[in-house]
Amino acid sequence: MMGVNFPTRRCQHGFTLIELVIVIVLIGVIGGMVAVFMKSPIDAYFASARRAGLTDVADTVVRRMERDIRKALPNSIRNAGSQCVEFIPTKTGARYRADVGGGGDMLDFTLAAGDISFNMLGRNADLPADQQIATGDLVAIYNLGISGADAYAADNTSVVTAANAESGAPAESVISINAKQFPLESPNKRFLVIPAGEQVVRYVCVGASGTNAQGYGNGTLYRQVLTLPLAASSCPSSVTGAAIMANGVSSCNFDYSGSDLQRNALISMRLQLTDSGETVSLQHEVHVSNVP
Repeated sequence: MMGVNFPTRRCQHGFTLIELVIVIVLIGVIGGMVAVFMKSPIDAYFASARRAGLTDVADTVVRRMERDIRKALPNSIRNAGSQCVEFIPTKTGARYRADVGGGGDMLDFTLAAGDISFNMLGRNADLPADQQIATGDLVAIYNLGISGADAYAADNTSVVTAANAESGAPAESVISINAKQFPLESPNKRFLVIPAGEQVVRYVCVGASGTNAQGYGNGTLYRQVLTLPLAASSCPSSVTGAAIMANGVSSCNFDYSGSDLQRNALISMRLQLTDSGETVSLQHEVHVSNVP
């Protein structure tokens, strides 16, 4: 009788269910311990990044405001409340001809019907492109910010109708304007130019009163462009058609000292931004020259 060959039984290796459960538990314990040690550095990293972002936004905003304010027409800064500040920006300045020497056209302050042109000492074409006087700009002379000499009320401003012609020797630019009898002559024979596209700039905080439930500032800082003439008003409770400068504003304050015709003034700005409970406060002061 022939023998029957049975297949050789192979040994199988692997993990039992109990071993797998033990491994999973151990990995969970180790992962939990690692997470405890890693949580603080990760939270600190995100908090640091958040603070750096808030600081960068706040710093950019106040420096942009500083650049604008330094170009403000003397005695034009108005601080209707702690939540807003407005002013009339300028693009350039020059001296007008006050006598007929050299055959130039002098600016006459005695004409009842108003003068319609004058010579600028120098050439408009020699100014940088962004400072050249253009049609539609406004000429302002000796702004004091008081009744009778207030650019907001158009007391001492006139619209430029042309600025390309030249006359005299050496050549001087002829600035043509709408007929205007300016009330006061500048002691320094100086005029300033208000750009046609930005006659009034207002920075205003809306809703800057603390944070919401998520720890995010409720307010928004806007940069609003307005046109002249413009009556004095209180800070608006809402703004439309304005550029957003910063979100997440939890507090802001603008304080202007120098509205009593002092030659020098100071505007103090305090901006507070909050995101996820992180708050950055930045205070900045800008010196203002009110020499008209």
